Amino acid sequence: MRRRIVLAALAGLAFASPAFARCEDWVPQPKPQNAGRDIVGQDLDQIIERGYIEFAAYEDFSPWSYEEAGKPAGVDIEIGRLIAADLGVEPRFRLVAAGENLDADLRNNVWKGPVIGGRVSNVMLHVPYDSAYTCRVEQVVFTGQYAAEQIAIAYREEAYPEDPPVPAYFRIDTVAVENDSITDFYLTSFAGGQLAQGVRRYPTYADAMAALGAGETMAAMGPLAQLEAGAGEGIAIHQPPLAGFAVSRWTIGVGVHMRYRALGYAVDDAIRAGLEDGRIAAIFERYGLSHLPPER
Repeated sequence: MRRRIVLAALAGLAFASPAFARCEDWVPQPKPQNAGRDIVGQDLDQIIERGYIEFAAYEDFSPWSYEEAGKPAGVDIEIGRLIAADLGVEPRFRLVAAGENLDADLRNNVWKGPVIGGRVSNVMLHVPYDSAYTCRVEQVVFTGQYAAEQIAIAYREEAYPEDPPVPAYFRIDTVAVENDSITDFYLTSFAGGQLAQGVRRYPTYADAMAALGAGETMAAMGPLAQLEAGAGEGIAIHQPPLAGFAVSRWTIGVGVHMRYRALGYAVDDAIRAGLEDGRIAAIFERYGLSHLPPER
């Protein structure tokens, strides 16, 4: 659910005219009022002085961020711990529900806070980066890109002993997707809806992969990491070209309130160091995932 909203927003930007330079066609909007009433307020010096940094991460978003045995776990959580270690402070995490779109997530968790209850955090993890989108949200600094994600297809090897499937196969073959996800939208609208009959919808990508493993479908389609997290014996994954897919690969990083540029620089430095010395790649390896380097 959370990813379909984010990626749908970015897909809309991908169809925009490329005639303008970055941000050239964006008209600055009126500045939000009363946005600083309960701002987290801690700049980098204050974070170091108090000894901890707080991260917002999505809940129930395996393998990226989720609760395990009452504690936060996942790739994004490990990225947060890496950042905190480089800053010399304790990491703390808030697992938050996804809002109706990315704008709402950033508003609720980075620069303003929710209307009722809750608060903003110092850093929000797993924020998709799009150059044009950053022009629209002036209250947030989009930095610290640490990975890329890409749409892929998982399939049962026994069902495709010779050639891996491509979307055209799903005119006849069955494919599992997360309900109302970007892959659901793509497959049901591609080629005038000719693939819709092969689509089987499940509540989450984890459920889709479980269905694939149980033989309920011949393939599954979705973000690579979520397919890899649910792949078992006899399941292979490939990343074919996807005709007409507006955003089949995207970069993920973090969001920081625009007031705290020093914090943003420090977080970016920590992530850059983790990329260069292999610590971030090692996190992905521990979770059995492929690390796709960000397009910096």
